[in-house]
Amino acid sequence: MQIVDLKEIYPSLYTHSVFLEVSDEVYAVFLADRRAEAARRRKMYRYKAQYSLDCGNGIENAVICRPPSPEEIFDEKQRRAQVYAAVMALPEKQSRRVYARFYLGMSATEIARAEGVHPSRSAASIRSGLKKLSACL
Repeated sequence: MQIVDLKEIYPSLYTHSVFLEVSDEVYAVFLADRRAEAARRRKMYRYKAQYSLDCGNGIENAVICRPPSPEEIFDEKQRRAQVYAAVMALPEKQSRRVYARFYLGMSATEIARAEGVHPSRSAASIRSGLKKLSACL
């Protein structure tokens, strides 16, 4: 059996020393944790990570990846609906090719191969459809 000072292990909870007798297994866990923490501090110092801005409270992620507001979500939904309606207002071949290119992620050669036309025809049709979309939007 070992005697430990709870103030050393839990400094935020204990303001004065409280000695407690613990089993050897529990003492080994406390000792391993202390060693792991010391190793982590040495590693941080060695790799100059003590100056890191990542303090663990998530403030960087909140600034970089802030969730969209309800207004932004609604505006984005409306914009997507307008773009989709404009794509569907194109002539049939152009709308099919633009949809396949940008919504389905197919390349111009894949679209041409699926339709049985030359890739330059498919690419020209997509460019023409995009010009019409830019004029419309």
